[in-house]
Amino acid sequence: MKRRWIYWWIGNIFWIITFGILAAIIWLREVDGTGVTQTPELKLIAFIVLLIAFILPLIIQVVWLLVNLRKSRKNKAEKREESFSI
Repeated sequence: MKRRWIYWWIGNIFWIITFGILAAIIWLREVDGTGVTQTPELKLIAFIVLLIAFILPLIIQVVWLLVNLRKSRKNKAEKREESFSI
């Protein structure tokens, strides 16, 4: 496995763990930082805000995936051409 794929997986695992921890904190807290008691509606709003905040890392990861896929296909094609030319 190439380094770029390993880094991509490490990045994905980091973002998934971070999202899971923050979602658990939001859903399990009884009172937020301002002292307001959290109702299910307020927890849902906070969770939606968290989802919106994680859209940018998601877009970056998808672009990174596409770049990795394109480079992998290009490398496979080059290796096939080398094997035929020998």
